[in-house]
Amino acid sequence: MKKDKTRKKSSAYKKYRRHKILFITELIILIPLLVFGFLYVQFEKRLGNIDTVTLQSGDIQVNEEVETNAVLHGYTNIALFGVDSRDGSMDYTNTDTIIIASINNDTKVVKLVSIYRDTYLNIGEDRYGKANAAYANGGYKWAINMLNQNLDLDITDFVTVNMNALVEVVDALGGFDFDLTDEEVVHMNNYCVGTSEITGKSYERIEPEVAGTYHLNGVQAVSYTRIRYTAGNDYKRTERQRELIAKIVAKAKKADMKTLVDIMDNVFPMISTSLSKSDIVSLGMNMLSYQLGDTCGFPFEHRTSDLSGDSEVPVTLSWNVTRLHDYLFGIKDYEPSAGVQERSAHIEEVSGFSKGSAVSKENYTLNGEEAGKDVDDNIPGIQETESETETQTQEAAVSDNGDGSVYDDNSYDNFYDQEQYNDYSPDGYNYDEEY
Repeated sequence: MKKDKTRKKSSAYKKYRRHKILFITELIILIPLLVFGFLYVQFEKRLGNIDTVTLQSGDIQVNEEVETNAVLHGYTNIALFGVDSRDGSMDYTNTDTIIIASINNDTKVVKLVSIYRDTYLNIGEDRYGKANAAYANGGYKWAINMLNQNLDLDITDFVTVNMNALVEVVDALGGFDFDLTDEEVVHMNNYCVGTSEITGKSYERIEPEVAGTYHLNGVQAVSYTRIRYTAGNDYKRTERQRELIAKIVAKAKKADMKTLVDIMDNVFPMISTSLSKSDIVSLGMNMLSYQLGDTCGFPFEHRTSDLSGDSEVPVTLSWNVTRLHDYLFGIKDYEPSAGVQERSAHIEEVSGFSKGSAVSKENYTLNGEEAGKDVDDNIPGIQETESETETQTQEAAVSDNGDGSVYDDNSYDNFYDQEQYNDYSPDGYNYDEEY
């Protein structure tokens, strides 16, 4: 009899243990679901604060050869535009941050490619000029089409943010550590003055102005990404921008619900996009599965010209597009479309720079020593030179005007006044230029 009681007790205990383990397991599963559900509800409630635009049929143009390219169908390509709008408007202003975010739909790896603001391209209606003028002259439609038609891409969506949005995000995430050189500290401090005035946010000046690792708040971090007047010029600046994006993505993945909700409340009103609510929800909820891969700048080989005011000419556009498709999509020996070849021939004709011209290969990557390193660079006749814009003098800065607008006495009389950004500081740098 005693033996039976022991057996019953042992059986009851095991049953209790099974129920306890099952209960704990259910909690482990349920709690993340509840958290996810809460975040989803909060996310969806705030989507109405985003300025969502609807692209009409015919707004976006994709080169015919690209539409039938099966490889590109495995990727989602989105245009990211950063504007420096003093009045908060995100329409028809220069986009000094132009980034292609290419998502591999299978691996979830995201590659970022910055288009240098001064890249000489067809910006729309067969007008050639700096890439950052496309948005100013034709809005997001021209800007997207510029990328599609010059680079053989199939972008159908965009996201535009202004400087205030980045400042808000950085502050909400608690700031980031950056390694700064002596020169970068000086320039960042100077840029902070204008960034603070535009955003209404405060900062503390770094003194003494010496190299080191610094924890930067929103104003400081955004000012760091605005630095252009160091070795590397705009090439290095685009790397700083991608460096900040990488830090934001990494920290946002680990952020708590309150932080994410605060970001949604403060930042969503500063975003304009063509993505639908369902697209935004899908991207947001899949954020943890995305992984940031290599990043670089475009064009890979380039040369400075006085076309449209110190432009950066791709040498040649066709060759750089071939390399871009290898870098983003792994397409070896890609043959550019007829449209790209036509634009490439025009740029070659007006600039005088052919594939045999001396070029700069100055580029900066975050996760690789060389952008598109698998592409054969050993092409006869190529000579490498030091970047012609590595050191920018006061005279060059003033002649550039910093606005990137298209201007030509014969064709573009109605475009932006080239004098509007000539308010330079005593040391020769315009610390209030477009972001």
